[in-house]
Amino acid sequence: MLFKLVSWNVNGLRAVSAKADWDWFAHSDAQVVALQETKAHPEQLDEDVREPAGWESRWASSTVKKGYSGVAVFSRVPFLSWSAELPQPEFQGEGRLLHLEYPDFHFFNGYFPNGGAEELDENGKPTGNFKRVPYKMAYFEAFLAYAEECRKSKPIVVCGDFNIAHRPIDLARPKPNEKCTGFLPEERAFLDRFTVLGYVDTFRHVHGDAPDNYSWWSYKTRARAKNVGWRIDYFFVSQELAPAIRDAWIENDVYGSDHCPVGLSLEI
Repeated sequence: MLFKLVSWNVNGLRAVSAKADWDWFAHSDAQVVALQETKAHPEQLDEDVREPAGWESRWASSTVKKGYSGVAVFSRVPFLSWSAELPQPEFQGEGRLLHLEYPDFHFFNGYFPNGGAEELDENGKPTGNFKRVPYKMAYFEAFLAYAEECRKSKPIVVCGDFNIAHRPIDLARPKPNEKCTGFLPEERAFLDRFTVLGYVDTFRHVHGDAPDNYSWWSYKTRARAKNVGWRIDYFFVSQELAPAIRDAWIENDVYGSDHCPVGLSLEI
């Protein structure tokens, strides 16, 4: 069976689902669609968005702030169980993670924290420290421990917005961004360790070092028209599933958000 999964940070599902761009969902032939940054509770959405015919949906929405964060998974195929959030209380409430167990793998859909605003010193000058980087890195460590525990029973598929460009090839302008969150040494070092532990970046597995492939572009600078972007949306699989990878792609012709969808197909 060819198992197709697609992931998209929609940057507000209420807004995207009101646009013509949302036709993308109706035309998807994926078995699983994972969304990040939904910024909504399911009851705030129209029924055909919340519970589309032929799909079973699961949601993790923020309980700490309205219109913030949130993830959803739509599945055409049965799953064995599901849960929301990481086990630790300090990483709960922001609606950042869904875990669905399928017969052949554990599936995670994550909207991983960003580094927040840069802190200023007493004179109002940037310090090079970012408010949420410590939380972000602690969240990644907790996620890794959880994934490794689940991996003892079956392989892992994890997708979503990681808010990290791993290598210089993964953003258009690496040098000017070396001190920006999303490309800090400690953030990139986590993805180094993640891959060393046997988590395969499926896009690079399929396409190697193909340049100019991004999944997020800043609205502020109209960066998408110039393809000045970052690749921060991923599908990783644990190496046990690497032989099953048949394709991985970026749907950069899909609009409606400052991110575009990314996809993976596995022969299960």
